[in-house]
Amino acid sequence: MFHIYCPYCEELREEEEFHPKGEAHIARPEEPEACSDEEWGDYLFFRDNPRGIHHEMWLHAVGCRKFFNITRNTVSYEILETYKMGEQPTVGAEHLAREEKTASVQAAEGGQQTVGASDAALASVKGAQA
Repeated sequence: MFHIYCPYCEELREEEEFHPKGEAHIARPEEPEACSDEEWGDYLFFRDNPRGIHHEMWLHAVGCRKFFNITRNTVSYEILETYKMGEQPTVGAEHLAREEKTASVQAAEGGQQTVGASDAALASVKGAQA
């Protein structure tokens, strides 16, 4: 079971008190009437589903009943941060890249994966591909 920190209540609570509401930071079209049906359908129904860092909107349904955002790693299910609506995340994809490097797993260009490789080894692989 997850324990989620509510930025409004300022305490950790059990996951059962919360409901996920989808991807965070989705901009509504400025002029919905001017959108084509395809553009409006994309806005309403299509969301990113990345492997790795993802920003999600959640509702503290049983507590303060406020919406807030979570930055979560979809691979490890780790919650990296929670923050109030209107705020910007401090953790992004570069955070995951640092974690992978720290864990001695790095990805070289071209889809090759190098385990335990040094920066110099990665540079030589990148140089050979150029």
